[in-house]
Amino acid sequence: MKVAEWKDYTVIATGDGYKLENWKGVILLRPDPQVIWSTSIDMDNYKGLSAKYIRSETGGGKWLTKGKMPQEWTVSYKDLVFKVKPMGFKHTGLFPEQAVNWDLMTDLIKTADREISVLNLFAYTGGATVACAKAGASVCHVDSAKAMVERAGENVRLSKIENPRVRYIIDDCKKFIEREIRRGRKYDAIIMDPPSYGRGPNGETWKLETELFSFVQLCTKLLSDNPLFFLINSYTTGLQPQVLKNILQKTIANKIGGEVDSYEVGLKTEEKGIILPCGNSGIWINR
Repeated sequence: MKVAEWKDYTVIATGDGYKLENWKGVILLRPDPQVIWSTSIDMDNYKGLSAKYIRSETGGGKWLTKGKMPQEWTVSYKDLVFKVKPMGFKHTGLFPEQAVNWDLMTDLIKTADREISVLNLFAYTGGATVACAKAGASVCHVDSAKAMVERAGENVRLSKIENPRVRYIIDDCKKFIEREIRRGRKYDAIIMDPPSYGRGPNGETWKLETELFSFVQLCTKLLSDNPLFFLINSYTTGLQPQVLKNILQKTIANKIGGEVDSYEVGLKTEEKGIILPCGNSGIWINR
């Protein structure tokens, strides 16, 4: 399990399907499907609680304001700055557990001693985009949601990246990749954070377990002659780290060498001995 050391964010407590978080002084109570144990404190009445996300039995849900609740604010991780804005379906626009991967990619880019071009797929609000651009890489940021791509641009500006080289693309990731292959475009690094399930504008369906391997195979056609890394993130609980490692081994390492690693990512909590699991990552590195 890999966990990051945050100053502006912490998990205070967990239990009964919820996690209590402190986002730089704003305290939120959000559902988490991994939390199947009982809570040791009364999280609903925690002092200073700003809002709780309540699920609806018919799907979705809403935020119930409990105290002082700003519409949006910023948090920092090292020299990276991100906007936080609670949205529908419990999200805040940032996945803090991914900071372990931001650190890893930052180190790889800075020590590469050459220009690195990165393709970030299903890129959401741009946590990885900001980290890679801050490290000096050029980044192509691709997501199908216009609002999320716009938020990524805000995060890049908030992080005060000197001369950022970021392309923002609003498109279906698979269709974009197919066009990039036809154009002959190449990238030194690829990041993907695919959803567990999705539906396209023309009724196309995406299911991670059945689509991921062929999707990674397709993406490898965009790797440069001297690629640096390929990172896959998965929040699907049934997809184990070894699965991601096997996919990267078969699609990349067996063909061009390099090393493959996979691991759980999580968040430390203020509870004794408790770490909150937040998904899995697999990475291929050319070394």
